[in-house]
Amino acid sequence: MMLSTKGRYGLKAMVDLAVHSAEGPVSIHSIAVRQGIADKYLEQLISKLRKAELVTSLRGANGGYQLAKTPKEISVGEILTALEGDLKPIDCAGLDEAGCATGGSCVTKYVWQKIQVSIDDTVNHIYLDELASLSRSLNAETAE
Repeated sequence: MMLSTKGRYGLKAMVDLAVHSAEGPVSIHSIAVRQGIADKYLEQLISKLRKAELVTSLRGANGGYQLAKTPKEISVGEILTALEGDLKPIDCAGLDEAGCATGGSCVTKYVWQKIQVSIDDTVNHIYLDELASLSRSLNAETAE
């Protein structure tokens, strides 16, 4: 499975929000600068994350974006699904009989099912707080 820039950049933005959430609402521009993402593209990603109720916005002079839930409650799977849609390893994925040309006689569906279970298990058990903590540690090491 290959993630698009939506998934990669959106996850980076969410980690940035988690790291800087104690400072209050965070502007798109500040995230864009820190993460090397174009402001306009980041706006599109944040819009998808808002629709998925992972991010909220505050208007005004001190406005910006913040996480809609605590970092402990937001999984990587939620973020990637909001940005990428379904995380199937292939279109058919052999995961169900409907939509599969070979249906029940597809021998490889066992492989796709195992891969799907592994992907789901991984992304649904990594939470934003873990990534934010790791980010803080890595940034502290590089600042020394």
